[in-house]
Amino acid sequence: MAQFKKGEGGRPKGKPNKTTTDLRQFVTSLLDKNRLQIEKDFLALEPKDRVQAYERLLKFVLPTLAAVQVQTEFDNLSDQDLDKIIDNLKATPHEQN
Repeated sequence: MAQFKKGEGGRPKGKPNKTTTDLRQFVTSLLDKNRLQIEKDFLALEPKDRVQAYERLLKFVLPTLAAVQVQTEFDNLSDQDLDKIIDNLKATPHEQN
């Protein structure tokens, strides 16, 4: 059996192997052929179970969002300073619509 040298032969980078491609085609075909039954089964679930299934399916179509940390001008204030600000806001009359 011939040995490949780095950069020679083999599957091109990024191209899925044949088994992966065949399996994806099979699953796609299975889902397409059974779409109505899958929908009936989904609707037959208890509401709680339906929400859980929906949430699990969303992971396949929506990107996962990264957590974002927000820094404000109030981050470095002490609890006492924040309490004073809140008290001042409560004491300020607000316009009503």
